[in-house]
Amino acid sequence: MKIGIVGLPNVGKSTLFNALTGSKAAVANYAFTTIDPNIGIVPVYDERLTLLADLVHTNKLIPATVEFVDIAGLVKGASHGEGMGNQFLSHIREVDAILNVVRCFHDDNIAHTAQTINPVADFRTIEIELILADLEHLEKRRVKVAKMAKGHASETLAELELIDRLIEHLNQEKTARSFVFEASEEPFMNNVHLLTMKPIIVVANVAEGADPASNVLFQQLSDYFADTDTIVLPVTARIESEISELSPDERQIFRSEMGLQESGLDRVILESYRVLGRISFFTGNEKEAHAWTIRKGACAPEAAGAIHTDFERGFIRAEVVAFRDLYEHGSFVAAREKGLVRSEGKTYVVRDGDYIIFRFNV
Repeated sequence: MKIGIVGLPNVGKSTLFNALTGSKAAVANYAFTTIDPNIGIVPVYDERLTLLADLVHTNKLIPATVEFVDIAGLVKGASHGEGMGNQFLSHIREVDAILNVVRCFHDDNIAHTAQTINPVADFRTIEIELILADLEHLEKRRVKVAKMAKGHASETLAELELIDRLIEHLNQEKTARSFVFEASEEPFMNNVHLLTMKPIIVVANVAEGADPASNVLFQQLSDYFADTDTIVLPVTARIESEISELSPDERQIFRSEMGLQESGLDRVILESYRVLGRISFFTGNEKEAHAWTIRKGACAPEAAGAIHTDFERGFIRAEVVAFRDLYEHGSFVAAREKGLVRSEGKTYVVRDGDYIIFRFNV
């Protein structure tokens, strides 16, 4: 999974990136501190992996990972090249989802691109720029398709009609995510690579010690998404960045002293899984305990292919046990004796938390 961190200048993108990755990306009180994107690979904390390592008697844990990309700040007019606009758009095309950091705190010492802090307006500034970039992309494509449609090929005419509908939708300042299309049109929508088709994660960067329930700016942003499936995650990026520099034991003590029940960063990663439709399954032996990330709805051969393409090509069957059953009974053998291990074929849809042993021909 590759997540692009975006937002207006000075909203805390690089600070959040540092918190997530433990990196030292430059943070400063001026626009465009980030020019070339910073990239970091983040291991996904999953307690089940630690428990699995104990069960299979190994000290080697290989967690699932998420790649985060800290992208240059975007300003109004970016779709026409303002600021770092052209670079911003080229980098964002390469990610699977967009993490939009929105400033929800007041601080006179940190510059803001607008005279007043308005989180909804800030979010929409970025969204509108992405919509405008998508419009430009579609209009160029329409010119090419219109030339091909002169031969009156039915498929080309259908694509031209779809492009026109989509352009009309975007011209209403709506994203491609909200565009309604037929199942037969899905291949086009998947291959046209529109920026506003990408899933979004919204992070509200709130002030230290602020209760989100009493933060007016956070509530404004949350209310804006009230009728959608988008969840606004409150995170104090500066504190999380400082915590990331501590040892694991020190982090736990610090969180306890600060009254922080859970990491805002863990919520960000979990939300990344949700919006991208990803789940984890596990393999393990005395050599290593391994968490693997696959798309939700993937069948057993596809999961096998996540480990190695030979596993998918030569797939015979998968021996599967739910993690909770494996842990409860202490071993794969004990779970099998209780009748909890299932032999599944090619049509089995893998579930989150499955422990799997794949059988295959080389």
